[in-house]
Amino acid sequence: MSDARTPADIEADIASRRQDLAVVLDEIAVRVHPKTIVGDAKAQAAATVDRTAGRVYVAANRQVENVRARFVDEDGAPRMDRIVPAALVAVAVVGGLVALSTRGDDGRGRRRR
Repeated sequence: MSDARTPADIEADIASRRQDLAVVLDEIAVRVHPKTIVGDAKAQAAATVDRTAGRVYVAANRQVENVRARFVDEDGAPRMDRIVPAALVAVAVVGGLVALSTRGDDGRGRRRR
């Protein structure tokens, strides 16, 4: 048995390696193309926004459930012992704001004419 390669074998090996190298170079060219880089950056930014929005949604939903649990019992019935005081506080705050906005001065301590 002879391990000697013929010139045809060497040329075939060179052609095969040349083809493999051309494929690798094409892949590199696609990766470093500005449109590819911009597209990848956009995709990464969109994924980050989606993750952040998902986290915000979960946090907001958790807070809504916490508030709901304070004003509704396990059966879904409203807890009047908590709703009435909260409503009274809200009415008092709104009434105070209305009273302040209708005072007799223009907000700088001078009387309106």
